Amino acid sequence: MRRLLVANRGEIARRVLRTARAMGIATVAVYSEADAQALHVREAGRSYGLGGNTPAESYLRIDKLIAAARASGADAVHPGYGFLSENADFAQAVEDAGLLWIGPPAGAIRTLGNKSRAKELAQARGIPCLPGYQGKDQGDERLLAAAGEIGYPLMVKAAAGGGGRGMRLVMEATDLPAALRSARSEAESAFGSGELLLERALLRPRHVEVQVFCDMHGGGIHLGERDCSVQRRHQKLIEESPSPAVDAALRERMGQCAVELAQAAGYVGAGTVEFLLEGQDFFLMEMNTRLQVEHPVTEALTGFDLVEWQLRVACGEELPRRQKEVRLNGHAIEVRLCAEDEEFRPHTGVVRHFGGEPPLRFDHAIAEGMRVSPYYDSMLGKLIAHAPTRAQALTQLTAALDDLRVLGLPTNRRFLAACLRHPVFARGEALVPFLAEHGEELRRELQDEKIGYVPEAACAALLPQGSAPSLASPFERPLRVRHRDAVLDVPLRESDGVLPSQATVVETGTGQWHVQVGAVDLFVADASFEPPEADGAGGGASEVRAPFNGKVIAVQAGAGSSVKKGETLLVIESMKLEHALAAPRDGVVQSVHVQPGQQVATARVLLTLAAAA
Repeated sequence: MRRLLVANRGEIARRVLRTARAMGIATVAVYSEADAQALHVREAGRSYGLGGNTPAESYLRIDKLIAAARASGADAVHPGYGFLSENADFAQAVEDAGLLWIGPPAGAIRTLGNKSRAKELAQARGIPCLPGYQGKDQGDERLLAAAGEIGYPLMVKAAAGGGGRGMRLVMEATDLPAALRSARSEAESAFGSGELLLERALLRPRHVEVQVFCDMHGGGIHLGERDCSVQRRHQKLIEESPSPAVDAALRERMGQCAVELAQAAGYVGAGTVEFLLEGQDFFLMEMNTRLQVEHPVTEALTGFDLVEWQLRVACGEELPRRQKEVRLNGHAIEVRLCAEDEEFRPHTGVVRHFGGEPPLRFDHAIAEGMRVSPYYDSMLGKLIAHAPTRAQALTQLTAALDDLRVLGLPTNRRFLAACLRHPVFARGEALVPFLAEHGEELRRELQDEKIGYVPEAACAALLPQGSAPSLASPFERPLRVRHRDAVLDVPLRESDGVLPSQATVVETGTGQWHVQVGAVDLFVADASFEPPEADGAGGGASEVRAPFNGKVIAVQAGAGSSVKKGETLLVIESMKLEHALAAPRDGVVQSVHVQPGQQVATARVLLTLAAAA
């Protein structure tokens, strides 16, 4: 291998490039128009533009990626994760082009990358699986009948792909038809396949996965487990190893099953076998035929560079270690920093300030001035703490999140810290429904915390910086600021200008600021000329606006139709996920201002709702 093309973007592209450079391998980056100035492009030895902005126009174009490899002189391709990393056709196309594919053979991807086929293989080898249906007949009538045989609650899952897309929890039969429609639509959009499977749902399990590695010489080992139970929208937010619920005996049982499944499919390279764990019983979920987002957790515990292992195994080398030589040292925890608010709504925008980079591992692709676009998922990076004990790792990670500064758009930085500090997580007792059970409590606490810092944020944003000492006055100066939907009167003295010494301020628009005071950040606006509204309702309640940039996927209510509060009006896709927008109250649709396929900006009026007669 002389020159490696990384068929991906963002932090995983930077991660692969870093190891390749350390091994003396020349590197090639690819990029869409939206990523032309991205860090991974700057850091590669060569770069090649794919054109377009959306994944379908760029990172999902097999023909463009093969052309980029040929034009750049690359002789190997690493797919990273996401995009085409689990696409058997891409793996085959790379090999057919005479290039080295850094991943499992196309046949193994076809078998294991499809949840239905993987489950069939596992069942044939006695690996525990939940009751379900993964048949070829994908008609709604057959799926409805199968659901009746399986029983409720059950999960609807996209057979292809991963990342929580195309997954729906169904509690009763009346909800199944809508779940099938939305899961199929999301799966077709994300993976190009609407194939679904059904599976009995466990309501309070842990999500525990096992890292496996296989070589071309029959060698196969596991590198321990990762507990990924804290999730939103079936997507992981926090990952740790070892799992607080797994002892040595259970680890060995799960590890043996994971390696057996991989080897049964002729697997080569890095892969992850995911299980649901309930007590001492575990059940196969799926296998991800690629490197995982959370691989740094395993790297921290083992001391191994898994990307280096991938490159060496792809070149035909044997695994660097045998099973008995694997040692797991200490405890590691990773959190995913995302451009989203406490309601898990993705946001786009410009990073106006980036600082406080922590003294621990931080895999990211963040730079001041970078624009977070609506075309890709919301993850900005991953912070990873590794310490001798779990308690020490938690302390390191929460401190790093408190100190980190990414200003210009909302992030989940503070929400992640609140999760880590929650007593249930701190005791190692978090299960998959952790956020469903505690999310509202965490959000309320964070909002109460923010309200207490509004005066300091207003002072930092609205008073001229550096002028307070010379303008010290005993008289109050009334300030009116908008925080979220509330307009607040904040009486301040000029001498208060010295208070926010720990504040970082960036302007996000005319009269709008993002302020971080210590570990707390707020978005405030100058509302000096707005009427003092206690609830900020005004006439805006009749308008349904886009909460973020995205594409309108469906309009489910037409002009003149009556709707009930909570009924879905529109569906918007942003950052690779579909989001249903519900009616804020009972009413009649007065007018619809958008149509399916239309790209919309944040705050765009989508639909106007009039009061019911």
